[in-house]
Amino acid sequence: MIPRNSGLLEQDFIIRKQPTFTYKMDMEKMHIRGNANGLDAMEQAVYKILFTERYQYIIYGRNYGVQLLDLFGMPKTYVIPEIKRRITEALLWDDRITRVDNWNFNIPRRGVVDVSFRVITIFGDILMQRVVNF
Repeated sequence: MIPRNSGLLEQDFIIRKQPTFTYKMDMEKMHIRGNANGLDAMEQAVYKILFTERYQYIIYGRNYGVQLLDLFGMPKTYVIPEIKRRITEALLWDDRITRVDNWNFNIPRRGVVDVSFRVITIFGDILMQRVVNF
């Protein structure tokens, strides 16, 4: 407990944002090499959120990833708005992401939705695509 008259809480604090510096994932060669920062790091963060099923891995917190597996077998009238809501909710947990818009849904065959959208971040815009089986 902090004593009342210590003056600690009356000091001025400087709040600094941490850099987005992280390891660079090379998805084509399936290895990690080098570093990424800024928009490149954001693209990786968005990719990892979109391709991590929520609640499946104990290493991630309960708010990380997107829950899509339970949509299997549901009607498309339910699935399409639910995909939009769940992806938006999952991405907005990251405070570097400000908005998700420009949604496009394509159903190339029964039980498959190809969804594309734009992720607006503090570093710039990212165009993303995800295929969801339902």
